[in-house]
Amino acid sequence: MFGPNPNEKEPMKGFPQVGYLKNFITSENIIVGDYTYYDDPAGPKNFESNVLYHFPFIGDKLIIGKFCAIAKGVKFIMNGANHKTSGFSTYPFYIFANGWEKVMPKEGDLPFKGDTEIGNDVWIGYDVTIMPGVKIGHGAVIASKSVVTKDVPAYCVFAGNPASHIKQRFDPVVIEELLRLAWWDWSSEKITANLEAISGCELSALKQL
Repeated sequence: MFGPNPNEKEPMKGFPQVGYLKNFITSENIIVGDYTYYDDPAGPKNFESNVLYHFPFIGDKLIIGKFCAIAKGVKFIMNGANHKTSGFSTYPFYIFANGWEKVMPKEGDLPFKGDTEIGNDVWIGYDVTIMPGVKIGHGAVIASKSVVTKDVPAYCVFAGNPASHIKQRFDPVVIEELLRLAWWDWSSEKITANLEAISGCELSALKQL
């Protein structure tokens, strides 16, 4: 056997609160890699309700890599949440029409921070909020209850509100080598054969592959 089937909705039989997330996604603007799971007692089917203000006409994407662990209550705030701040009022009069559409924002009036991107092998703790356009690097860890307002480098731990850098998980030389190896892109056979080295920090064994 070479690991679980990434196309299974419920990879842990009898434990339906954990599901491989890509198999529950219905939106074309949410892209999730293999083996990334969402853990929620109410069921992984509720994940998309935590992707807030994700209006199709805006066009921003939520991109999540492979082998990520996402805890209950993680919320992604998308670009549709933004209001114009250059006027005296931030109120979105135009959305209610009836004559108020005359102040419809022009292209470029509203802040647009681009796609939200989560790398591979990222662990996002309980009740984290991630703001629009944030990029989280491979191997990063986001502590529970954090509010992530800026990009997170690979293999760093961030925590707090707003979330800030706590530490690097490994020395820079190790991080550089891990990014070069990109084990998450290996075949399931190769990953299975090298699980001990991946889980046990045996970098020398991985470098020989």
